[in-house]
Amino acid sequence: MRTGRRTLAVTALAGALALSALNAPAAQAADTGITVSDIVINGGKPIVVGTSQEVKPSLSFNVTLPSGYSTDDPFRYDAYPFIYRGGLRTATDTGENYIGPGVYTCYEQSSKKASCEGNLYIDPHPSQEHVDSNSDATTWKVAVSLRLFKADGGLKAEEYETRSMIVRLKRAAKATVNASPEPVTKGKKITVTGKLTRANWSTKKYGAYGGRTVSLQFREKGTDTFKTVKKATTSSTGALKTTVTASADGSFRWVYYGNTTTGPATSAADYIDVR
Repeated sequence: MRTGRRTLAVTALAGALALSALNAPAAQAADTGITVSDIVINGGKPIVVGTSQEVKPSLSFNVTLPSGYSTDDPFRYDAYPFIYRGGLRTATDTGENYIGPGVYTCYEQSSKKASCEGNLYIDPHPSQEHVDSNSDATTWKVAVSLRLFKADGGLKAEEYETRSMIVRLKRAAKATVNASPEPVTKGKKITVTGKLTRANWSTKKYGAYGGRTVSLQFREKGTDTFKTVKKATTSSTGALKTTVTASADGSFRWVYYGNTTTGPATSAADYIDVR
């Protein structure tokens, strides 16, 4: 739980924070003296994005202010992390290959320090251009936007600082399952089928994901644990098919563990009655 008086709450459409500088009075790029530290995005885990649902990865960071500025006056400064791909200046000037915060709140720790938490905002809708190409499923770089304002609201200084950390974006995947026949005689064969698909960020649809190794898991009735019983490779259409011998009542599911560009997927469980 965060402690300290809330000093600033920000809600913004993705991209609006970075691009708002375009509408502010011009200022020389200069050292603001603001320090942003302890950046954590999505708990350090990859960010998985589908074709339509907004994604809001967690974001936390600390801000330390320079001499002459105080957390008591949060409208005199602006500091937040964002992720980008390609050139930093292109991302901040145009919003292309830029993903910024959606909502974050800063809590005063002292007159010079604030602790902030919130989220990034990723909308796969074509109008946002956040993830509009499958090539966006890669590592993104991290940077921070820093600005100081004069007492009259004019922009005094601004800068963008890069960070050595990276964030990986992945395409979401889905898996389905069907086990038959139902019911089945003990000792007879069960055919387990399914399909693996993944998000296509260009078409905004899920498409077949072929050539992937997927684990077939089984959980016997009365137990809590799924165990891998077999592995299969998806066809060019993403189809899965294998056979197992019926031994006990229980549930089957397919599990794909993902890779560097695609997130994991687990199907629903399909129960088989063995008689």
